[in-house]
Amino acid sequence: VAALGALAATAPRAHAAVAPSMPAPDFTLRSAEGGNLRLGELRGRVVLVNFWATWCGPCKIEMPHLNRLYEKYRNAGFVLLGINIDEDPKQAVALATRLGLKFPVLFDTDKAVSRRYALDSMPGTVLIDRDGKVRHVHKGYREGVEATYDAQVRALVKE
Repeated sequence: VAALGALAATAPRAHAAVAPSMPAPDFTLRSAEGGNLRLGELRGRVVLVNFWATWCGPCKIEMPHLNRLYEKYRNAGFVLLGINIDEDPKQAVALATRLGLKFPVLFDTDKAVSRRYALDSMPGTVLIDRDGKVRHVHKGYREGVEATYDAQVRALVKE
């Protein structure tokens, strides 16, 4: 709870929270692989953006489900981006390695992208269609939400 308070304190509401039908705010972030990745370059694909942190217990529970989702749909034009907000990327890399994550992990160490998306809970998940529009926003994690993600991704990759 204290960590969420710290996140809220570092994320002033300069931007309105993302919502369905609005264009997804573009960003470029460094990846764990070493290069930069820009959301705008993924136009034409369905993109799930998941904001997470190593201190977030529900994030750790959700990660294996997201990994399976990525493996299931990545050959159908689906990309999953795990945006870590920790100040030390080494912690994120260590956790991603331990969990065997296959999807790209990006670093938002200054929290500029998380502020642009104005998500006020962790994990925060945004599903973006092939045209770059936000279609679904999920705040937090609850058991069983992976079935919802699966249905939403499946519907979007068929569009």
